[in-house]
Amino acid sequence: MIGRSGNPTLRENTFRNAGNYPFQDAMTINGTVNKTFIMLALLMGGAFSAWSMYNNGQNVVPYAIGGAILGFILALIISFVPKVSPYLVPVYAICEGLFLGALSANYESLYEGITLQAALITIGVFIALLLAYKTRLIRATENFKLGVFAATGGVALVYLLSFVLRMFGVQVPFLHDNSLIGIGISIVIIIIAALNLVLDFDFIETGAQQGAPKYMEWYGAFGLMVTLVWLYIEILRLLSKLRSRN
Repeated sequence: MIGRSGNPTLRENTFRNAGNYPFQDAMTINGTVNKTFIMLALLMGGAFSAWSMYNNGQNVVPYAIGGAILGFILALIISFVPKVSPYLVPVYAICEGLFLGALSANYESLYEGITLQAALITIGVFIALLLAYKTRLIRATENFKLGVFAATGGVALVYLLSFVLRMFGVQVPFLHDNSLIGIGISIVIIIIAALNLVLDFDFIETGAQQGAPKYMEWYGAFGLMVTLVWLYIEILRLLSKLRSRN
């Protein structure tokens, strides 16, 4: 099992294996927040670059594909070797930004204003769940963690199956269409992605309490970014389904 976080990049034993460090060299919540803002800035920079190229008529497909592939490779390396986080996480953010910028520009060309709506909803969900976690309205109990982990694994398997079947020209029913069932499936996936944020908050807090090394701030920010990107993409897909019904 991949630890107690639904996010596979944030494994409980990662902090345990990292050991304990003196206070000045230890991970803190504020430090992780700062690293998250740095990652967001780099991601936005990459996204705006791809967006601008798209609007100028340039072919951004190579940037989107390259960013997605390189980002996936970097994510695997970071997940298995957290010590490289300070060096590879910023590069990952830029690659992910190029992919998201190209993807968002394409959606925007089809449905004007959809990317701003998706971004605002993502921010709203993040803030709401952060407040709920801070006030303990939502608690990351063991049963809660296991439930979200199982649901996240189920979504991953469905997407993997869909990808494999599409290579053979077979479509998974309802997953990508704008039917009421398809919209309902998207809403369920968004809820699962959002609940992963609660596990990410708990995981980062646990790491700070256990005195994990300073580089784990980058690793924690990376895991949080993975969830936010997933949430944004799923919200973008849901809005496109709703728009296409009009």
